[in-house]
Amino acid sequence: MKAIFHADRNWGIGKNNDLMFSLPKDMKFFRETTLRKVVVMGWNTLLSFPNGQPLKNRTNVVLCPDEVSGDFIHVRNLDELFAEIGKYSPDDVYVIGGASVYRALIPYCSEVLVTKVDADGGADTFVPDLDADPDFELVYESERVEDNGYALTFCTYRNRRL
Repeated sequence: MKAIFHADRNWGIGKNNDLMFSLPKDMKFFRETTLRKVVVMGWNTLLSFPNGQPLKNRTNVVLCPDEVSGDFIHVRNLDELFAEIGKYSPDDVYVIGGASVYRALIPYCSEVLVTKVDADGGADTFVPDLDADPDFELVYESERVEDNGYALTFCTYRNRRL
């Protein structure tokens, strides 16, 4: 399993249940990386999508303890989640949010793909700082690219425990 997100320089990932930046290159990377894959998310992340609909051309797995239904696979807890994602290749499963889902699942991710935005997005939602986590090592960092007025780098962190 892997995780994917963009983060500002403070490891902020969102504001008001939405993204902080409009980054077409990052969205293209996300789309191409997760297309025809399994995406794991919490209920609030699903609600943040247009019309609260699951992502097209992906298997959407929603982790939510409440009774919910829709065009997605609903799991209520981590045991149910691990049973469900065990049906797929670990390289095809991506955690896509939100913060509580990232906090719960990043320790189980072999890799974390982070688009680092060199800006302060005024976030109200954060993920753990992988640069400060001894269990993770930065194994790839792209050259800086400009995206809609922001400088960003595409980074890959590897989980040393897996």
